[in-house]
Amino acid sequence: MRSLSIRIHSFSHSRLFALNTSNNPRTMDISLVVGLGNPGEKYQNTRHNTGFMFIDCFKEKNRDTFNFSAWEFNKKFNALVSYGKINSYKIILLKPQSFMNLSGESIKKALSFYKLKPKDLTAIHDDIDLPLGKFKVSRDASSAGHKGVQNIIEALGTQNFTRFRIGIENRGKKKAPTEKYVLEKFTKEENNAMSKIIKEAAETLMNLINKEIQK
Repeated sequence: MRSLSIRIHSFSHSRLFALNTSNNPRTMDISLVVGLGNPGEKYQNTRHNTGFMFIDCFKEKNRDTFNFSAWEFNKKFNALVSYGKINSYKIILLKPQSFMNLSGESIKKALSFYKLKPKDLTAIHDDIDLPLGKFKVSRDASSAGHKGVQNIIEALGTQNFTRFRIGIENRGKKKAPTEKYVLEKFTKEENNAMSKIIKEAAETLMNLINKEIQK
């Protein structure tokens, strides 16, 4: 697995980004794209970290298009952040470093800092209600029991944001407890399937962004 390049600066990309948008932040389009997961090596490649896997894939596939910055740790958000831009469209990639079920506060602070609304948010996460190899884009939908998503809804006071739900259900007839299953690592075969569907979902997100750019 690729090691992450993380930068911590006293005058960080986040401050530069804020200075560039602070005078009139709504003269340009800004999107916050968040991958949900658990921090630490222990949780790498686990089913619950599908959101992190997606955001890494999206960043890599579109590195040149958006000229994404290296990951940096933002203490204010308690998150890893990368910044990109194409013309007047800016995109912020976020990986909260709180645990999955406490992601809402990190996202709320990022939205507030950049003067964004929940509708500017896209969250990507695993979904036990969808079979592995499938994904679904939802907006203004309930959490359906996903505790990380529920925490975001409670923190923002609304469910009116976009979600990419990446299916992970592959237990067959003998279903292990969900709490245990989501923290297990993908098998080799599952990894191959996940790699394919994550790339497809990343392309779908890019298509949606292109539509926003062309407005």
